[in-house]
Amino acid sequence: MKKMINNPDNIVDEMLNGMVAAHPDYVKRVDGCDVLVRANGSQGKVVLISGGGSGHEPAHGGYVGKGMLDGAVAGAMFTSPTPDQVYEAIKAADGGKGVLLVIKNYTGDVMNFEMAADMAADEGIEVEKVVVNDDVAVENSTWTTGRRGIAGTIFVHKCAGACAEKGGSLAEVKAVAEKVIANVRSMGMAIAPCTVPAAGKPSFELADDEVEIGMGIHGEPGTHREKIRSVAETTDTLLEKILAEGIYNAGDEVAVMVNGLGATPLQELYLANLRVSEVLAEKNIKVAKTLVGNYMTSIDMAGYSITLLKLDAELKELVNAPADTPAFVQV
Repeated sequence: MKKMINNPDNIVDEMLNGMVAAHPDYVKRVDGCDVLVRANGSQGKVVLISGGGSGHEPAHGGYVGKGMLDGAVAGAMFTSPTPDQVYEAIKAADGGKGVLLVIKNYTGDVMNFEMAADMAADEGIEVEKVVVNDDVAVENSTWTTGRRGIAGTIFVHKCAGACAEKGGSLAEVKAVAEKVIANVRSMGMAIAPCTVPAAGKPSFELADDEVEIGMGIHGEPGTHREKIRSVAETTDTLLEKILAEGIYNAGDEVAVMVNGLGATPLQELYLANLRVSEVLAEKNIKVAKTLVGNYMTSIDMAGYSITLLKLDAELKELVNAPADTPAFVQV
């Protein structure tokens, strides 16, 4: 294993300090916690808090800023943050208008965020929560009951964050988040595993001519393994499963995300996006917005995921609204 690190036990702590050093106008760290909040606070608006295990950067700290998140909680590598850490994030970010927790559907995350919400409620803080489950690959997996939450979570941050930024109530912000969750679907693939630094070895093994279709962002098993094919053929496989959901139909508008998992060249992501655009055009589904890049990674996994979000007038406005965060800037 070759990694540019110091001590594997200190990666999250040093990473967060490095983020603050790089982006002091955006984020500050809560003392004694693996939590980032907006540098200038979030008074007078509904606040959004998300997070999970580290290793998915720029998620989630990279999305703390205007138009997206107000706080992000970083657990240990691929490990849910503790209820106490989430609770500290809620207290630090609370602007007096209520808090929405955006949780990816992993058993530990759901349990710990819910416990933190109860702790905050005991302190008189109004907290609501939503659970993102956009991965169509498998119904249940290693760490979940039900579908996993993956890159579609970024669209929840974007749309709900925009609603909060323009003064939406907690009920309105939650309703937007739930609308995104109902209309967003994703699926991914890997050509090479990631390596968790503390483990020192790949999280799974693939032969040189094999890929894993539908794997999770922690290396959880997908639907099957197959011989490597062209990016167009592989993209067709992922899109077929997504479109089989029956959400996206001729005449619809969608936002598209082609998300790299950490070690996939941008060049290859654009090849995948080309095929996505071709397939959707053939089906008369209009692409209103496209994002290509590393938005929710899996340390150094090689592979990519595809996300589609069906848009109505409200979501189209919100997905195109301004945002200014370390990892996502839109004017």
